[in-house]
Amino acid sequence: MSEGAKKRAPAEAAAEAVKTYVRMHREILAEDGEFLALLLPERFAERDVHDFQRFVIDRLAAENGQLKLERDALKEAQSAGTRLGDGVRAAILDLIDARSFSEAIAVALAAAPAFGADKAAFCVESEEGSARTGTDGVRLIPRGTTGAVLGREGTGAILSGGGELLLGPGGAQCKSLAAFRLRIGRDTPGALFVLGAREAGRFEGEETASDLRYFARALERAIRAWLDLPKS
Repeated sequence: MSEGAKKRAPAEAAAEAVKTYVRMHREILAEDGEFLALLLPERFAERDVHDFQRFVIDRLAAENGQLKLERDALKEAQSAGTRLGDGVRAAILDLIDARSFSEAIAVALAAAPAFGADKAAFCVESEEGSARTGTDGVRLIPRGTTGAVLGREGTGAILSGGGELLLGPGGAQCKSLAAFRLRIGRDTPGALFVLGAREAGRFEGEETASDLRYFARALERAIRAWLDLPKS
């Protein structure tokens, strides 16, 4: 060693040699999980990670699993939306085929399962207040109920309560309600088409509400036609 050469402690010289080796073999060492874990123990100590490569694989597997769950949820929502859309179209065709006012009401009530509902009712405002009628699924509700539920100009609303009033016996068990105003005629009482489901949040979503609102419009036109009433 020349007199001008700088003397280094053995540990310092060894560290410099390791750094040089790392620079020269960077790509190879990047694939060595055990080596990386030794170099960066503080980064993985909290997670008790001793094998960096294994850690990365496990993390990617977990993220992939989460993405699959999200994908399946989207597929299920899309499938439900498709089934609902098909149900609306089929129910509207049945309304067109109805041969009487009572048959049109029966079609609407029978369509409830296609819409994901457990119960359905056709509600008409009356001075008599809440009461059953001689027709299954048709209920009398107090005057002003439609406005109280939907506001003065509202066409529909998704509710979480009120099933006992709108749906009658068993309606209190419904945690999801979809109520739509039926504008049958200028001088006819207020009316609602109501669906109820025991599952919470069943009718959430703009697409679902839009499909149901469309069916409600078709129903009010079918009723108006059978009652021979002018357009409201």
